[in-house]
Amino acid sequence: MTVIDLLNRAKSQGVMIATAESCTGGMVAAALTDIPGSSAVVERGFVTYTDTAKQEMLGVRIDTLEANGAVSEEVAQEMAEGALHHSQAQLAVSITGIAGPGGSEHKPEGRVCFGLAAVGQPTRTETVEFGALGRENVRKAARDHALLMLLSSVS
Repeated sequence: MTVIDLLNRAKSQGVMIATAESCTGGMVAAALTDIPGSSAVVERGFVTYTDTAKQEMLGVRIDTLEANGAVSEEVAQEMAEGALHHSQAQLAVSITGIAGPGGSEHKPEGRVCFGLAAVGQPTRTETVEFGALGRENVRKAARDHALLMLLSSVS
């Protein structure tokens, strides 16, 4: 899979993409926009590193954050759905996780939650335990996983 394949498939289907990123800090949007012509597909990207940003920019509910924590499939779902709602995109991916260093017994380093929302379809969420690969490697692995999720939805 290449990012070019993803962009070409999305363009051929008339699908615009939005991203909602926390621990990756915009790496998915950057990977997409590194390719010339990506403006035909990339609608916008949200970098919502803090809980406040998640609430203000994406409409993530404080109740969801308090009940589940920012690193949860529930928050990933609301992030992805919020990205759709606050954009003109038809497809959105979200990422929230613990890139490291550190973590806790309940939320270890390398745990990343993803959401994939598409107009007219139920939102998919998943959690991947990348492990303590180090901050840079967890972030790259999360970026690549999100790109694969996007590709799978336009295949």
